Amino acid sequence: MSTPQLLVVVGPTASGKTELAVQLCARLDGEIISADSVQVYRYFNCGTGKPTPEERSSAIHHLIDELDPLESIDAADWAERAESAINSIRARGKVPIVCGGSYLWVRALTLGLTDVPGASPEIRERHRIWVEAEGRAALHAKLLKSDPILAQRLNPNDYVRVSRALEVHELTGIPMSQWQAEHGFRKTRHACQLLGLHRERDELDQRISARTDVMLASGWVDEVKDLVSRGYGEARAMGSVGYRQLRDALVAGDCEPELLRDPIIRATRIFVRRQRTWLRDEPVRWIKSETLEGCLTDLAAKRNDYVECVTPHPSQS
Repeated sequence: MSTPQLLVVVGPTASGKTELAVQLCARLDGEIISADSVQVYRYFNCGTGKPTPEERSSAIHHLIDELDPLESIDAADWAERAESAINSIRARGKVPIVCGGSYLWVRALTLGLTDVPGASPEIRERHRIWVEAEGRAALHAKLLKSDPILAQRLNPNDYVRVSRALEVHELTGIPMSQWQAEHGFRKTRHACQLLGLHRERDELDQRISARTDVMLASGWVDEVKDLVSRGYGEARAMGSVGYRQLRDALVAGDCEPELLRDPIIRATRIFVRRQRTWLRDEPVRWIKSETLEGCLTDLAAKRNDYVECVTPHPSQS
């Protein structure tokens, strides 16, 4: 049998990725591997869109709540963990379904990464000390001088990626953007089928607003207060959309949910536009609500394309 395809559920924030992945698991006897750079951390719950208890009981999820917030993980680290999960899932005759919005991680898994040098603990410690003294914006300003192309693409609060880009430049003398342009991704590691739920812009905007309301009502502000009090105020996950706005408002002493709702929604919509841009040229099979049932039936009929060996599905027994 030929190498099986890997099913990957993608799409903008609030489009319903987890919902689709859970439905796929039910039809294909699968398990979900999260490709989300915030859900991988423990304690960041209210604002991450982690699967609900019902969704977790319906499908096994991997790489959620995997790390302490002060632990670091990059695309290569995650891809290695995901590869292990894929092998384990397939060894049990199940279908692995990758699901998440961290598209660099997805690409690292499906296409591999450039042959840039490994981590330098000394450089990373120097960056950490610099950020503690001068702030994340100062580190980003250094990247703006050494690699303006990449700096324009990275959020100043994205400490991990900014630090990594500076690290690569210090070790090689070559900007990370040049590495990426000349070498790209190494080779195809997994033939994959990208799936996503189609949402019109107005519908997605409404879903973002409703999602934000639910998160705030679930205790998001108190969660951020607790995280900051426990020393996680500068954790990487705290720089994600929503958490960053809440932390900054908390520091400023103005953390009223009703005042933060609109800024969080605006920041989420900006992030979603970036996600749409990333996916624009990808071969995603966009599924409309009226064709979802037919698509699920079609995928279930082709289940053997996604497993290591021919394994009867329970519904076929």
